[in-house]
Amino acid sequence: MVNIANHKDLVVGDRVIEPGNSEKFHTGDWRSMVPVLDRGKCIDCLTCWIYCPDSSILVEDGKIKGVKLSHCKGCGICAKVCPKSAIEMKGD
Repeated sequence: MVNIANHKDLVVGDRVIEPGNSEKFHTGDWRSMVPVLDRGKCIDCLTCWIYCPDSSILVEDGKIKGVKLSHCKGCGICAKVCPKSAIEMKGD
């Protein structure tokens, strides 16, 4: 058993302290589900892009191009908010 008197005794984990550091954290490793886009149903309304908490939805020329899986945590918000059910969460 480890004896820790208070939070100051804990070892600092993986952190990057300079601004704009989110690109260095590949939080997609946490994922157990992956969003799969059905282009036949997608109307490129960008609702998924607006709601994605990780900025993982890739957009080019106003159209959804895919998902940046290195940052996608598989939360399923994109699938939940899609008005056309064009995104389905599947096991990773």
